[in-house]
Amino acid sequence: MTPHCLELNSGFRFPLFGLGTWLSQPGEVADAVKKAIFAGYRHIDCAHAYGNQKEIGACLEALFAEGAAKREELFITSKIWNTFHSYEAAKSAVDTILEELRLEYLDLCLIHWPIAYKEGGEKFPKDEDGKILYSGIDFMETWKAMEEKVAEGKIRSIGLSNFGEHQIERVWSEGNVKPAVLQVEMNAYLQQPKLIDFCAEKNLHITAYSPLGNAASPMRKEAQPLLLEDPLLREIAEAHQKTVAQIALRFLVQRGVAPIPKSTSEKRLAENFDIFDFALSEEEMLNIASLDRGLRICNAKYRDDGHPEYPWPDFHI
Repeated sequence: MTPHCLELNSGFRFPLFGLGTWLSQPGEVADAVKKAIFAGYRHIDCAHAYGNQKEIGACLEALFAEGAAKREELFITSKIWNTFHSYEAAKSAVDTILEELRLEYLDLCLIHWPIAYKEGGEKFPKDEDGKILYSGIDFMETWKAMEEKVAEGKIRSIGLSNFGEHQIERVWSEGNVKPAVLQVEMNAYLQQPKLIDFCAEKNLHITAYSPLGNAASPMRKEAQPLLLEDPLLREIAEAHQKTVAQIALRFLVQRGVAPIPKSTSEKRLAENFDIFDFALSEEEMLNIASLDRGLRICNAKYRDDGHPEYPWPDFHI
């Protein structure tokens, strides 16, 4: 079964469900990608910063060679990391990503964060006091580099990740190519209805990372509640004879949001994908909407709080 697809403002089709690969370790991520593709996934979300793209690339190359998958059937996303925001570094980063993934083009490339770090060194460059070193480079430089790669045919669609509304508006107004996708943390405990409306007005589709609350996130605080233990979601899951995860994912899909849950378990990969044979009722959707806590797990305040381009300066939880 192939998930429903949306049409991006770039004219390309975008699967409304995908596999996240953040925190999938080298040595296990290739197996997860292979199992996901055999289970019907066609959207694989990657990033240079995850440190596992070379293994994913080898896996994809083998699947293409075996005839187990065709390149044109897959939608591959990657992201330019914070240490590659300058125009030349961003162009080079795209070439590196394509080399790591062993691809001739990306279906979608995103700016990972709007904040630029010092270039030419570590992924998280720090001073002797342990504070992040910033470069001050404008993310519009990064955007213009991606626009050039679109013109070269190395990227089909471009977009943003972890950007706030004011930053999205700037890219929308100043760029020559409109962003096609915004990737942000989103789930039943962080629903962001105003952001959904804002993006809908611009025909900007949303990808939801951590759609199940990401209990394993290194940014999660121990006291924060676990989405998959929510009693209302459990009750609805029992009524549909589905898992709590399937209910949480179906909620997003019915809002037009593309979830990209991460898993390396063959059973959970199949279960997560199996959400297109039922629908939540209007009452169930409203009940789940009432669960919104504004609970952001991946807020990155611990490293970037106070930076002028931090996307959610008013977020305190």
